[in-house]
Formats: sequence, C-alpha cells, structure tokens
Amino acid sequence: MNAQKRHEIFVRLREHTPEPTTELVWQTPFELLTAVLLSAQATDVGVNKATARLFPVANTPGAVLALGLDGLKEHIKTIGLYNTKAENLMKTCRILEDQHGGDVPRSRAALEALPGVGRKTANVILNTAFGEPTIAVDTHIFRVSNRTGLAKGKTVNEVEHKLLRHVPREFRKDAHHWLILHGRYTCLARKPRCGSCVIEDLCEFPDKVEP
Repeated sequence: MNAQKRHEIFVRLREHTPEPTTELVWQTPFELLTAVLLSAQATDVGVNKATARLFPVANTPGAVLALGLDGLKEHIKTIGLYNTKAENLMKTCRILEDQHGGDVPRSRAALEALPGVGRKTANVILNTAFGEPTIAVDTHIFRVSNRTGLAKGKTVNEVEHKLLRHVPREFRKDAHHWLILHGRYTCLARKPRCGSCVIEDLCEFPDKVEP
C-alpha cells in the first residue's frame, strides 16, 4: 500500500469519527490504568460495569490498598480472571504508592515494570492518558492492518512498528482509536461489513464481502 492511499484512509476515518477515544470510562490516569488492567479477556461494557462500582469507593492507589484484596475482589468479581487481576492491581497500587508518589508514571519502562502491564497496555496509557503518539496493537488492529494492507506483519510487534513507520504523523495520535473502532464495528473478524465501510475502495483485502 502506498503513502497516498494510507493518508486517504486516515482522512476518511477522521471524517467518520472526528474525536475517537476509548470506550472504557475513566477520569484519571489511574482509573484508565485500572480499567485496562481489568479489560483482558473482558468486554469494555463489562469492565465499565465493574468500575462503576469500584471507582466511587476506590479510585486511587491508596484507596484500593485500603479496600484490601478481598474487598477489591468483591467489586470486580463479575469480570473474568478477577482473582489474578485483583492481585496484579493490588501489587501495582503498592508500587505506585511506594515508588511514584501514587501517580501513574509516564515512561514506558516504569509502566511495563508494573504487574500485569505489558507493551500493549503501556501503549494505551501513554496514548490515551498522556497523548503520546503510540499505537497499541490488539486483535482488532492486527486484523484491520493486515486485512486492508495498511501494515502487514506476522506478529503484533511487527505490525506496531510498521504502523508507526507508515501512519502519517498528523494521524498517529488517534490512529489506535480509529483502527480499533473500525475493527470492532465494521471490519469484523468473521464477516466484515464491506458494504458500509468508508474505506472499502482503498482496502486491499481480496475477499471483500458483498452487502
């Protein structure tokens, strides 16, 4: 895919969704970090229901620690893998309190040192909470990038590096959100909605689905 076509893809995605953002509900970097930690193998809707119960009583590292492990589990038990997630969140809160003054760090190395935080989660925090032009590649973005020809790769890291290299700078900050929303609602895994796709004529997928 050439640079002109990539540019036009993001022009259209921007026109379709001028102000893209995560569908997780959050107000502070810590709330976002908590929501993302809880989101593995869970839907944003399910996470938002859990955090709607949790955040009114504990939305800082200190408040979560004060809840205790059992108290935290009680608030998030509707989410899959909640036992492991609760343990990771408690450990993360302790590190934030002890090493970062209760704040979420803004460096990738410090974020990835937190329990349960890998490169993808760090990218989400850096991009969504702090406005860094990072691109977190999840299953939706991996699929859309490969299917459209925007950035082909066999691994998540390969796709991420190609996106960072090929996405025009003016679109890089919001690219993550545009691509994930496109994959979630239009470029579906089993049956993409090609007939209603705003970039169908630019997409290089050879097996487009007729409406």
